[in-house]
Amino acid sequence: MKTFLGFFIMIPCTVVANLLMKVGATTTPSRILLGLVSWATMAGLGVFGCAAFAYAWVLRWQPLNVAQAFAATQFIAVILASSLILSEPIPFTRWIGIGLIACGFVVVGTTTGQG
Repeated sequence: MKTFLGFFIMIPCTVVANLLMKVGATTTPSRILLGLVSWATMAGLGVFGCAAFAYAWVLRWQPLNVAQAFAATQFIAVILASSLILSEPIPFTRWIGIGLIACGFVVVGTTTGQG
């Protein structure tokens, strides 16, 4: 249950952080931040920090190879969010890649605990 909670926090944080980083990369840097980065970039970095803490918490209970395989679901979530929120297209070949990531997630999930 702790592992699920950690991923339940980490994956949405990663999605939000990536979206903020994209918005920040396409907006004018903030004068408050010395004209170097936008507020969205700084917010994205902060949310990435929250995701990192959640992932570190997951690693207390899961082997790295299992945790990293489950964390790969964030790649699918970010791609889908970029399409839904930023209207970025997802070509058919990219859907194949998404499917392969999902298959890997299923394989790891069904073999976890086997030695």
